[in-house]
Amino acid sequence: MRAFFAVLPPPDVLEHLAAHLEPRRDADTDRVWRWTRTQHLHLTLAFLADLPEEREDELAEAAAGWAARQRPVRMQWGRAGAFPDPGGAKVMWIGVTDEEVGRELTAWSRALRDLSNHAGADVDGQRFTPHITVARSARRVSAGRWVQALDAYESPEFTVEDVALVRSHLGEGPGRSPRYEVRHEFRLG
Repeated sequence: MRAFFAVLPPPDVLEHLAAHLEPRRDADTDRVWRWTRTQHLHLTLAFLADLPEEREDELAEAAAGWAARQRPVRMQWGRAGAFPDPGGAKVMWIGVTDEEVGRELTAWSRALRDLSNHAGADVDGQRFTPHITVARSARRVSAGRWVQALDAYESPEFTVEDVALVRSHLGEGPGRSPRYEVRHEFRLG
């Protein structure tokens, strides 16, 4: 199954970000960008292209043990960027404002990738940058002005108290978008 570990923000934080994104989405009159649906906004910690379904419970048990040893963190989203770069981007994102929190999320990502790999999952090994994807393009396009417009954003602070394992059902959501199913939530601390 296709899945990911993620930080799922509280509804008020999602609404705050959606309000910031709405006029930018409306300004994209050329429809160069596919803007992330509000209900899909999350911070991916580890992407599992394929997790054998028979190993899901084993991974969930290991993740619960890992989560019990972690402490909740206060975070805020802000700072925009683009992958691979603003001059030729396919992804626009908003990051985490505090570098210490970013280092903590990087450690979480590494640990969850290791647990997933041990459970037999096909794990994405790309360099981790803590972020939420706000828009994608099918081809590389200049995103400098968009990144500047997004860079002013700062979310309300919120506490991350749990991490979720989410299954992604490709093409089963509105407009053939993915449908996300939270399979497990792991309380931190």
